[in-house]
Amino acid sequence: MTLRQNSSPRILVLGIGNTIMSDDGVGAKVVRELQREFHFPSGVDVVDGGTMGLDLLPLLEGRSHVIMVDAVETGKRPGSCVRLTGEELPSALEAKLSPHQIGLKDLLGVAQLTGHALPELVLIGVQPKSIAVGSELTAEVNLQVETMKGAVLKELERIGAHVKPLAKSSPFRWDQ
Repeated sequence: MTLRQNSSPRILVLGIGNTIMSDDGVGAKVVRELQREFHFPSGVDVVDGGTMGLDLLPLLEGRSHVIMVDAVETGKRPGSCVRLTGEELPSALEAKLSPHQIGLKDLLGVAQLTGHALPELVLIGVQPKSIAVGSELTAEVNLQVETMKGAVLKELERIGAHVKPLAKSSPFRWDQ
């Protein structure tokens, strides 16, 4: 599905996860880096949803597209990236990595039960190596942060939302 030139996208890029549970915090890291590095057009919101679960329901209202970024149990090698949509999503959320995934599955169910039209959902995920207490991502998952950011940007382009990199400021030099 692509948007026509005249239509206004209502897109949410949602990073999900617990930043004190090692690889579970990858979604938050990806969206924070995207926020620092890119300018998003009107109608695109980039949000660190952390572990808010059902409290995220108002963020879904009126959206045409939601791109979720999270660690997800796929049974693949740690650091393996996936893009999941449609019918693939419920089964991917069956294997619980952490308490927020219960909330995410419930969030989608409650949205549907309360009559909210579910937007087009895409999950950009990575197989974690560790969800032990710790604030650092494992090397395997950290290596995939750039890949995940690229996947989010590709999804936005597919939808018709054109993202621009922010200008990088030149480093201050004492000899100037």
